Formats: sequence, structure tokens, C-alpha cells
Amino acid sequence: MVRRSDGAPLAVVGGRLCTGLTDVTSDLGALDSSGFWAVVIPYVGEPVCARFAEIRPARPWTGRPWVGPDRDAWSSGLDHGAYCGAVESIRSSIADGDVYQVNLTRRLRAPLPAPGRTGTGGGSGTGDGICDIAALGAALAEGNPAPYSAVVRLPDAGIEVASASPERFLRRSGDCVSSSPIKGTAATAEGLSAKDRAENVMIVDLVRNDLGRVCATGTVAVPSLLHVEAHPGLFHLVSTIEGRLRPGVGWAGAIDATFPPGSVTGAPKIAACRRIGELEPEPRDVYCGAIGWVDADRREGDLNVAIRTFWISDGELNFGTGGAITWDSTPEGEWNETELKAARLLDVASGTGRAAAPGGRSRRREDDGHV
Repeated sequence: MVRRSDGAPLAVVGGRLCTGLTDVTSDLGALDSSGFWAVVIPYVGEPVCARFAEIRPARPWTGRPWVGPDRDAWSSGLDHGAYCGAVESIRSSIADGDVYQVNLTRRLRAPLPAPGRTGTGGGSGTGDGICDIAALGAALAEGNPAPYSAVVRLPDAGIEVASASPERFLRRSGDCVSSSPIKGTAATAEGLSAKDRAENVMIVDLVRNDLGRVCATGTVAVPSLLHVEAHPGLFHLVSTIEGRLRPGVGWAGAIDATFPPGSVTGAPKIAACRRIGELEPEPRDVYCGAIGWVDADRREGDLNVAIRTFWISDGELNFGTGGAITWDSTPEGEWNETELKAARLLDVASGTGRAAAPGGRSRRREDDGHV
């Protein structure tokens, strides 16, 4: 029997369970006021900042298990031919000197099981389960643990999102800020190529410029370049850029200077965003935005890049996947990269995935799956 959530507002961010919603605003300036906030910033649209009164460590999920769509129910807004054609179009723009790199994505969607449906077998729709984004968040923590995972459920704001993001967009501690863009993906560490390294370095330069708009002169630095990180089923190249905010710059100014994240746009950012708008047939919504937390009293917070992220809208479960297109890209290679990034997450969301250690080794994570 598939059931629906009771819809009570909550957030699971930064290892904390947040309940007792007191305030919701689109004003990023509120993040420099007081209290603990869960933050959802869609790629395009108004941010949602939710202040919660009750903050405690996240705890193991004890509710009904997640029941999602059948694995073969997913469809793509850009099919294979359309995606490959868009890759070639971007390569033409690069040849013309209009851009250097464009992050091209596609949106996947599948209908959620109908309320009251009795499962007939397989991973989804079996037994007594629930279509609750918090239950999906717990399933993701078990099947695809990620350092910047997040769950936010705000029914009145239309927010039901579960993220298994491996990527930090913006970390702040006092006046110190940092960003750790991911660029470069392969099934093995040895598979990371010169193309992957070139992608990463381009975005490091872009993020340095973005932070330079709001950081004190001479404080922007790159303490880590092209670090190899292992994640479930794949490996990434990650770099870190840091700086110190100028006096008077708060969360609103820092986000305005750096959003959308450079790793999901391309370079130059404005031109890349223009090409994204021309080539992607539907909006990204929360995908490629940012999700995380801010403790205004302590002047600290951490926002992810909302990749490896699911959201519920109009009775459907949505998911985005994509990658950076450069001159060295091949259409088939780029399509395969989007498939690699999506495969494990879709398995988990459809009830067929297993917990996995970095590089694909199976393991069980007793310390994850919290709400």
C-alpha cells in the first residue's frame, strides 16, 4: 500500500533535523539576522529561506520506506538524439569563440505511484510504503551517501526536495568563504582525462573571479587544485577556492556574486547561461541551484550545488543530469556521462539500488539515513 506524507514542514541539513517552522522568506538578507535557516535557491526563481525553532541532531529514519516510480517509468526531456545535437551546437559556439565551456543538462521525470496502490513486485510499490520526500532522503543516504546531502519539505512553499549532492557551492565561517567546484567525472580514477582537468581549471578561474567581486584584495586563493574524490560508482576532480569577504558583505552579496554556481553554467558565465537557455527545453527548477543551511547567530553556513537532486512537482518525481561540454567533447561520450551520473540515483529512487562505498564497493552505512 502506497501512502502520502502528512506534509509537516521539516529540513535535514548539515546533519541536523529542523522542525518547528517559524518563518519563510525570499529575502537572503534574513540569513544575516538570527536563528537557524534551511535554504533552497532554485536555478531560476525566488530563493526560499525557512527559519526553524527546533534544531537537533538528525536521527535514524523510523517511518515507512520510500516507494518511488518503476525504474522503466523515467523519461528524458532531451532524448539521445536531441542531447547529442545540443552537444554539437555548443562545440560550434566554442569554435566561433562565443564560449569556452557550457554545462548541458537534461531533466528526467517519472509519475509517482498512485495513493493506495498495492505493490505487485520489484523494488517500488511493494509492501507498506510512502511517497514522502523525507523517506527518499533516507533511502539516498543509505544507497548513495553524499557529503552535502539535504532534505527540505515545505508544503506551503511548494518545496519537496531530496539532494545527494557531492559538491559544495558556498561555505561561510565568519568572513571566510570557500567554494569547491566539481569538474571531471569518470567511472575510475584512472579514467579522469586531460579534458576533465581542463574543464576543472576553467571553472576554478571563473570561481576565483566570482569571489573576487566580494572578497578583499589579495585574499582569494586556491589551496587545493584537481583533487581526486571517490563517490559511489564514480570519481570526481574537485578544487577549492577561498577568500575573505570585504567588510559589510553578507550572505545576499556573496550569493549574488557567485550564483548560479560556475560548475553548472560554464565559461564565460553570462554567455554560457544564454546558451543553456537556448538549448535546454524546460527549466532546471531547483536542479543546479543550491540547498543547505545557515546559522545566522554563529555567522556560518554551508550550501551545496543542487546536483544529484530529486524534487516532487505535480505528482511527478524529477531528477536532473548533465555535464560540461568543451571542444574536446564527443556527443556519445557526454551522453554516457549523464547516464553514469544518473544510474545509481535512479536505482535508489526506484527501490533497486544498494548502498555503495566510493568507487562502487557495496557497504551499509549505519550512520546515515537520518531525519
